[in-house]
Amino acid sequence: MFACSLIDVDDFISHLWKVHLAVKEEGYVQTLSLGLYRSDYMVHAPSSSTTPSLKQVEFNTISSSFGGLSSLVTSLHTELLDSPPGKPIAYPSHPLFESNAPPENTAVETLSAGLAAAHNAYGPSKSTPALPTCIIFLVQENERNTFDQLALFRQLTKVHKIPVFRLLSSEILDHTSIPSSNPSRPLVYSPPHSPETQFEVTTAYLRCFYAPSDFKSERDWEARTHVERSAAIKCPTVLNQLAGCKIVQQVLAETTGPDNLTSFLPDTDPAVVARLRETFAPQYDLSSGGRGRDLALNVETAMNHVLKPQREGGGNNIYKEAIPDFLRSIPESEWKRWILMELIRPPAEARNIALRTDGEVLSGEVIGELGVYGTILWDQANGKISHNEQGGWLMRTKSKDVNEGGVATGFSSLDSILLY
Repeated sequence: MFACSLIDVDDFISHLWKVHLAVKEEGYVQTLSLGLYRSDYMVHAPSSSTTPSLKQVEFNTISSSFGGLSSLVTSLHTELLDSPPGKPIAYPSHPLFESNAPPENTAVETLSAGLAAAHNAYGPSKSTPALPTCIIFLVQENERNTFDQLALFRQLTKVHKIPVFRLLSSEILDHTSIPSSNPSRPLVYSPPHSPETQFEVTTAYLRCFYAPSDFKSERDWEARTHVERSAAIKCPTVLNQLAGCKIVQQVLAETTGPDNLTSFLPDTDPAVVARLRETFAPQYDLSSGGRGRDLALNVETAMNHVLKPQREGGGNNIYKEAIPDFLRSIPESEWKRWILMELIRPPAEARNIALRTDGEVLSGEVIGELGVYGTILWDQANGKISHNEQGGWLMRTKSKDVNEGGVATGFSSLDSILLY
């Protein structure tokens, strides 16, 4: 596995890998794995004479957020386009607004359907006597994205009629248990407001544990291992989480050496593989004597690149002219923690007004980033896929002068798209 090459220089990835090895040694009892993914793209138009194309920014395998809030923003913008009815005045008059509206955003339906599919695939309770089953959302301390999660919570409880609970990552070991006498290792949850009541967790949906800051002590790693070794279907498993490392994206995008992309798509039409490959921006590792190292250390070529670590959550990248000095400030042995990616160049002269999370109103040239959601449930024992759906989207808008794109980190704002 490509992420394994990082375990000697990246403590976070090393710890995740140790969790997998510990559970593997004991023996996994759950072979089903659930992915709720988001693939992010930007329009690439490096010059006025170049036909614009979509380039992938990154592929998110854990805590792929904003499906709930983006759906609400779509509904808001759609309603404002005809407010008041028959005489809309919410937006300035523009030909694009007269006959167009944002496309339907089914992110909530898609993501919740994936969770429901996992819940149903889990089957009957493995406890004796049998317990009622539930889905559990594992969330961060001081969670700022509660209402995004609430949209999925409500869809699961109101539409799919599945009991759902939220549990802080710091309280996993306090309110869940795995009976030592049960070889199936069911994950049993006791709600803190009703400790005498027990539920068996079919699906553990992680909206936490994606960054080193989520692991404040060894107890947090014990909690992650506790969930991983249980019979609950994980979204994601540790291996699935590691598949989201930037090094995996870089290896799949390589144009020289082994054709890693085709190896994962052996029965796919070569034309489709080629179209997929066209969405990848050039990416390089920083191995000695490699092209990536030369591009990163030269100030002129570094201006066209971004340096990315193996992290999620935004705010971690190094951009342009800052790259050479940054690399020289850290031990060369740590360089392989980073991936060099050619910058995506958005079209010029796109303008908008955006309200940031800090209350600042921005007006001027902007950049848009489109995220597309998808869900998949598969059996790692035989590779059989039982659920595979794409649906819903996230649109983020930020100032052209801002490099990072995270909403939660305050760099961008939720938005909608018009197709014309």
